[in-house]
Amino acid sequence: ILTLFPYTTLFRSALNQAILVADYGIQGWDIPDGYLCPPIPGRADHIHHLADLLASCHRGKVPRGEQVRVLDIGVGANAIYPIIGHHAYGWSFVGSDIDVDSLASVARIQAQNPELAAALECRLQPDAGQIFGNLVQGDDIFDLTLCNPPFHASAQAAAAGSLRKVRNLNSQKPRNEQKANLDQAALNFGGRQNELWCEGGELQFIRRMIRDSQSVASQVFWFSTLVSKAENVAPIRKALAAAEVAEVRVIEMAQGQKISRLVAWTFQPLAQQQAWSRFRWG
Repeated sequence: ILTLFPYTTLFRSALNQAILVADYGIQGWDIPDGYLCPPIPGRADHIHHLADLLASCHRGKVPRGEQVRVLDIGVGANAIYPIIGHHAYGWSFVGSDIDVDSLASVARIQAQNPELAAALECRLQPDAGQIFGNLVQGDDIFDLTLCNPPFHASAQAAAAGSLRKVRNLNSQKPRNEQKANLDQAALNFGGRQNELWCEGGELQFIRRMIRDSQSVASQVFWFSTLVSKAENVAPIRKALAAAEVAEVRVIEMAQGQKISRLVAWTFQPLAQQQAWSRFRWG
């Protein structure tokens, strides 16, 4: 079916709606025009790898239930990570975003899904220059943070990336179809500025996240972020070493031909990790 409608965000949105109703019990899911429409299988894979990360610190068992608190940096207009994480493991979430319209979209989804409304608290980040500041409150404890950071360093790079995706998908198409598909590139791969790019791109965003994570080191067990570019792993490791974290994990993920990785870090030494597991998860 994907070969019949390979590009349109309209089709992907309809497919997501069907998956979310059938597999997650989510009603009325939709996103505003121009926002990222996430591929659910890849987002589910991300959540399950993070569950394995927590399990590795809990005698091989994934901690479940609302006492497991997760902070989603950049929850977007779709709330896909909280939807999947709560359904699969019963986790509770705080979702942050710098975009008021994104949080309004999530509120509309929550209004039709009371269980999600109870499991997800949304917070506006008023300062785009901060990640954890203004967001993590004094009494907050999070077992995990996750993030799918802006990938590109500029609007031009984001546009070029969309065009490159279409060209890759076009490679097996007849020439008369290729031009029409290229003309649709700007419409077919959605995403707002804050979702697609930031100054310095993915690497600078993650460096800033690492720096900011030091200020809330005692309130979070595992920090994590998706890393799309393999060449960014080495400088990220260097930044983590400079921040004097206790442990780093690099977890590879693959969906079809797409390969990405998660980088996770904690400031908790082994003895504190074991204590966290006992007292937080039982």
